[in-house]
Amino acid sequence: MSTTSQAFGLRPAYSPMGIIRPVAMTIASGYSSNILQFQPVMINTDGTIIKAVGTNTNSFVGTFMGVEFTDTDGRRRVSNKWTGGTSASEIVAYVTTDPTIVYEIQSNATLTVANIGEQADFANVTSGSTTTGLSTATLDVASLSTSGSRNMRIVNIDPAISNSVNDPYVIVQVQISEHQFVANKVAF
Repeated sequence: MSTTSQAFGLRPAYSPMGIIRPVAMTIASGYSSNILQFQPVMINTDGTIIKAVGTNTNSFVGTFMGVEFTDTDGRRRVSNKWTGGTSASEIVAYVTTDPTIVYEIQSNATLTVANIGEQADFANVTSGSTTTGLSTATLDVASLSTSGSRNMRIVNIDPAISNSVNDPYVIVQVQISEHQFVANKVAF
């Protein structure tokens, strides 16, 4: 419900193209930070995936969906999170990279319908639960802007029956406005 802060990260909702298809990428063995499911990620200079930092100076490519790898004992592992410092081989990270995907994210304060079309940055972009493996990133209402560029563009209020624009933690639908593969489109 949007009356309670129950952040779930940047969760893919739908694709105007029809199907959300994560792309197989990789994470460097020994990468020191946790990457959680539905956490925004970016492509590092060496081509590997790293967690996004969430400021308006950093573009990102999509959201982390999970990983599979071979551990140091030779066992194949599948997980919804990357545990920082893991030494592994044959690492396959699944990431949404389609710039047209619409995501759901919970706001950290009240929004209105008038905020549709505006852009915002993340709050708590690197936080989450290593127990569940889920991100708790939220949309930072204080960063809303109609000029300049931010991480996400609000495209709609989520139509779920338990979600109301009058609630303190509104779930909104967003698209990536600072996508690593696409030039930024400013807010309107």
